[in-house]
Formats: sequence, structure tokens, C-alpha cells
Amino acid sequence: MKQFPEIHPEDASPEIAAIYAEILAVSGVPVVNLIWRHFAALPGVLAWAWPALRPLVGSREMAAARTRIARAVVLPAFVPPGRAAWQEAGVDAAALPGVAATIEAYIRGNTTNIVALTALRLRLDEPDAPPVSLTPAEPPAPAAALPALPRIDTLDPVLAARIRTLAACHDGAGDGVIPSLYLALAPWPGVIAALPDWLGPLLAADALRAARESVVRTAATEAAALMPTLGPAPAGLDAMRPALERFTRLVIPDLIPVCV
Repeated sequence: MKQFPEIHPEDASPEIAAIYAEILAVSGVPVVNLIWRHFAALPGVLAWAWPALRPLVGSREMAAARTRIARAVVLPAFVPPGRAAWQEAGVDAAALPGVAATIEAYIRGNTTNIVALTALRLRLDEPDAPPVSLTPAEPPAPAAALPALPRIDTLDPVLAARIRTLAACHDGAGDGVIPSLYLALAPWPGVIAALPDWLGPLLAADALRAARESVVRTAATEAAALMPTLGPAPAGLDAMRPALERFTRLVIPDLIPVCV
């Protein structure tokens, strides 16, 4: 069994599907990220966590925090791939907007989740901290739909192996955790094949660790002022805590630098 089981949107009950739909609408992100899918697999956790975090996700404070986190990422020097490299990866001018939209969606999703989930972790650690006041933001415009997130066991074996190799570059991956970003880029297999070279400076262990730590620091600063009010603990709380730690300290902070 996976260490972090999940409920894929295709397998969601009507109750879970309704929460997934609300997450998409409030966050402005067109994909349900892995951490929410994992929460759905734990007794009572999604129905407890999402109502607590919804005001934060849909706030002006969240919008500002997302921007600051993306700007604060510590990155190594890069030579970005030029048009010829994209074409060699099978992405022509017509396909490039689809890749860009996917990456933008994951920047928004991951920066939202790192703030919201770090705030949840801090609230669990500091239950007596004072409540916060949030300013509701205008509802985001509906995000353009992305291709359905594939299951890795349905992909071409070579493509699946390349995605697993990319996942292995991240300390928080493994045990069934495949960063959703790489699955979302599966429609462009040439991009998956090129990413180890394109991201080479970042995927070096010291560089990725420095980038990750810059995200964790900034997220902790942002989240400390935005901790949610929580209802009674669900049955699955103890099972949720290891995932909350791993996703806020390793998985999501590793993927934000990749997206940026």
C-alpha cells in the first residue's frame, strides 16, 4: 500500500467531488493537487481541513503571500531553453501556451498550498495562538482546464520511468509520491525527457536544498500571521500529520523552485 494513499478525482464520491470542485473554484487552480487527494483518503480529514483553510485560500492576504514566495525563491544561475530547444522537445509555437498554462497553474497551486498547509501545521502546533482576520478577495476567474492528470501506471513505460527518475531527485518523493507537476507535463514527453538537462543546475542536491529552504522560511513567515481556526479533530488527524510535515517541508517546497 502507498504510504500516502489518495482519492483520484475520477474515483471521488459525490461528497469528495464537491469539495474538490470548491477547492478549484476558490483557489483558481485547475487541478486538485496530491496533498488534497491524500487528505480525501483519510477519515474526515478533507471535510475538516478544507472549510478551515477556505477563508485563507480565498483571501487577499493569500494573493500577496503567493507573490512574495515566488519572488523569494533562491535559484542557481540558469540558461533558459531557447526556441530551438523547445522545438527539439516536441513543443512548437502552438503547443507552448499549453505548457506555460500548466506551469502557471502549478506555481499558483503550490504557492497557495505551501502557505495554507504551513498555516495549518503551525495552528496544530500552537492551538492557543490568537485568531486572525482575513480580507476576502474577489473570486478568481475560472481557470482554463488542463488535460486530465494521468495515472503513472497508464503511461508509456519509458515516459513513466523518466517521471520516476525526476521524482527521485526530490527528497520528499518516493513511497508512491510522484509530484503532480511531472504527471501534468506527461502530454509533452519530450519536455519530460529534456527536464534533467534543463533543470540541471537546480537539481544538484545543494542547489535544490537551498531553494527548498528559502521556500520553507518564507512560507513560515507568511503562514505565522494567517493561522486558521480549526474545528474538532477528525479521526484521521494522526495519520495526516506525517503527510503535512512532509509536504510542507519537502514535497511542495521542492516543486515551487522547479515551477519558478
